[in-house]
Formats: sequence, C-alpha cells, structure tokens
Amino acid sequence: MKVLFRTKEESNQEQQAEFLKLRPVERIYAFLNLMERLKDYPTKATPKNKDNFLIEITLEEF
Repeated sequence: MKVLFRTKEESNQEQQAEFLKLRPVERIYAFLNLMERLKDYPTKATPKNKDNFLIEITLEEF
C-alpha cells in the first residue's frame, strides 16, 4: 500500500486530470458508477415527518 501526502488542491487536480484522460463515454460510466456508490453512503438526513398532509388546489372549469 502506498501512502501519499499532498494537499487537497493537489489531490483534486490529480483526480480531475485522471478523469479528463477518459473518453467521453467512459466519463459517463464513471459518473454513473459514482452515483451508484453514493446511494449507500451514510448521511445525517432524517426521514421526513409522515404526519404532514398535502393540500392540492385544482382549478375547475366552469
């Protein structure tokens, strides 16, 4: 295992350079893969209160 010490800016630049080396279709797949992995990422978000109700106002034709 290789440990690298660098700043956040250096790390971001390296990630961006690696991403831009990909072909456009590979970029799309990389993005979709990232979205798939992030769906299981733990968050602090709490579920919405299910006691809320929705008021819908519809316009009726006369």
